[in-house]
This record gives sequence, structure tokens and C-alpha cells, in this order.
Amino acid sequence: MIIRDIYQKLKDNLKNDYILLLIGARQTGKTYLLKQLQKELKKDQVTVNFFTFEDPLFLSEINNHPENIFHFITKGKKLILLLDEIQYLNNPSNFLKYIYDSYQKTIKIIATGSSAFYLDQKFKDSLAGRKRIFEIQTLNFSEFIRAKKLDYYLEKIQSNYLVSKQKRSWLIPEKQHLSQLFTEYTLYGGYPRVVLAEDLEEKQNTLRELYFSFLKKDFFEAGIKNETKMYQLLNILAAQAGSLINLQELANTLNIAHQTIENYCYVLEKSFIIKRISPFSQNLRKELTKMPKYYFFDLGLRNIILNDFKQISERLDSGAFLENIFCRILLDLNVANIQFWRTQNKNEVDFIVNKELAFEVKLRKQNFSLNKYQIFKSSYPDLPLKLVTWEDQIELDMLDFI
Repeated sequence: MIIRDIYQKLKDNLKNDYILLLIGARQTGKTYLLKQLQKELKKDQVTVNFFTFEDPLFLSEINNHPENIFHFITKGKKLILLLDEIQYLNNPSNFLKYIYDSYQKTIKIIATGSSAFYLDQKFKDSLAGRKRIFEIQTLNFSEFIRAKKLDYYLEKIQSNYLVSKQKRSWLIPEKQHLSQLFTEYTLYGGYPRVVLAEDLEEKQNTLRELYFSFLKKDFFEAGIKNETKMYQLLNILAAQAGSLINLQELANTLNIAHQTIENYCYVLEKSFIIKRISPFSQNLRKELTKMPKYYFFDLGLRNIILNDFKQISERLDSGAFLENIFCRILLDLNVANIQFWRTQNKNEVDFIVNKELAFEVKLRKQNFSLNKYQIFKSSYPDLPLKLVTWEDQIELDMLDFI
């Protein structure tokens, strides 16, 4: 059993009247979380009902009328309904709104939904003031450690650099072991099934299945008609992670309309496949203000797209790979605002965090020279610039942020 960080947040929100919506990429454990809640609530003698809208009989009945749910539920003074894959309803927003408005005091709903549901404008409008959204990603590194039953390390990595502003101190054997684990995590990612797979071949096969099978469901539900173009776009974005992305050039390359490319990227973002990073600017004319960068939420998914599971020191894309790793770390640390800085003269800094800190990511400190960043330092003297390496005893490295 993998205990997710978000689990306690869900439990803490059981006593309020809001609909709780679990949104995230496929195969990240949304159904598993509902099952965990069901098991624990039953121990506490709470009346709880679990239903999946993948059940065609149940789906048909609820599509006919929301009140038909009472044909299925176990009655109680206060009901908790756990509803999985709610996007399969003809009008999930109307169903949730109806049950909430009619039975707010007696029924608590916790539902999972795919990106198609999240993309629906009706979802955003009709449930205003009635919902709380919880985004579920693939496992972060702490959850990965927990899945490996190595909870001993969790105490060691509680206070990261963004909190402590200090480099971590490690015993050499501890850091070596943690580095090995972190390498596995960065190569194969955090999909629960992949993490729990027993050997590397099984991990790659599982990632391949996720990529070619489960993503198709997202594309279909989001109304993507040309999945071949979508897969081609994913290949380009994986190869160009961390590079400036010109959507018009992508449209020309794939021979599709600019608006279609924008829609594809929007769907991939809302499906929690890619993360868009915007340029940082404080009205400096030479800075680029339009073209974004994209990184992948899951490192293993990017690697299966590229079919590259080599160690970072052996990779041709080591720079982009390292940037993607750091971006995922920042996302796991709930950084509110992640940006990058770049001028038309190609002066750049990899990450600007909350407009307070700047980070340049390099494989080794020998690749970093502070003199190359004088334009940035003179433009933003109050914005500290820090080097982050893959692994180092003196400089900041990845393990200082996990």
C-alpha cells in the first residue's frame, strides 16, 4: 500500500460540505485513493458507498435521472459517495450540482474525473462555490521512498533548500544509497505501477503501455480526432523539453492549424502530461515575452517517448533532462510561480521561482561561470542566482531540494 501525501488532505476535508474532486493523469492512483478512503471510513462505522461510472448499468441509470442513485446506495444518516470516473456521465456537472443542491447536508461526494471532465467549461461554471479540487500527480520522490518501504529516509528529507536555505549534510553511505534511488526515480518516473514493477524490463513495458494505451483514452475523451498528430507533437515536445517552443513552427512542421496546436498543448497540460513554463519579465525590452517552455510531469513518460533510459552522464540530452528533473521537483514543492528568463541575445537563466530566487541547472559546477550571467545580475540585483548541480558535496544539488 502506498500512502499518498494528498490522502490526509482528503480526510481533513471530509467534514466540510464541499464536493471533493480528484483530478489527475490516468494511472496515478485516483481510484486507489477512493478505495483507501472507503476501507478506513468503514472501520469508523461511516456509511460509505463506492461506485464507478465504468459500470454500464450504473451509468445508464444515473444518466436517466440523478435521483436514480438512491436505487443503489446504502442509506444512512450521513452518506459518503465515492464516485469514480465521473466524466463518463452525459452531464457530470449537472449531476453533481443537483445532488449538492438537493442533499448538501446529508450527502458528501468525493469524485474522480479525467482531463475531459476538467476541460469542460460547464464544470467550471456550474460548480462554482460547491467544489474543492485536488490534483494528483504521479508519485513524488517522498512517495517513491515510501513505496520502497524506506521510510527511514523521510525524516532526512523533510526540510528542503527552499525552506531551510541550507545545503543538506549527509553521511556518505546514506547519500550514495539515496542517489541510487533518485536515479531510478528520474529514469522511470512515478507512475505507481511502474514504481512497484519488479525489474527494469517490466518498468519499461508498463510505461510503454501507459503511453500507447491509456493516453489514447485522454485524447478520445478530449475530442482529439487525429491522435497520430498528437503523438507526433508529444515526440517533438519530449525532444525539445526546456527549449523555447514556437507554436507556429510546430503547426508548420505537423501541417496543422495554429489553433489546433494550441488546443493540443492545452489538452496535454490539462491531462497533466506537460507543464507550461512562461518567460519572466519586468519590462526589460530585450526579454522574450511570448514563447514558452514545456516540461513533462513524469520523467519516465518522457524517457519512454524518447526511448532513452541511459544514466544522466551518458545522455545526449543531459541538460534538458536535468532541467526537467528540477522542474518536477519544484512542482512537488508546490512552487506557485515557475518561470525562466531569456533575452533575444540568448542570455538566459533556467528557473525563476516565485520571482524571488533564480536557479541555473548544470550537470557539473565546471559547466557554470558566474561571469556569463552579468546581464541578469545587473538587471535584477535583488534576485539571488544559485547554481544547482546533479550531485555535489559543496554546491547545491538535486538532493538538497527533494
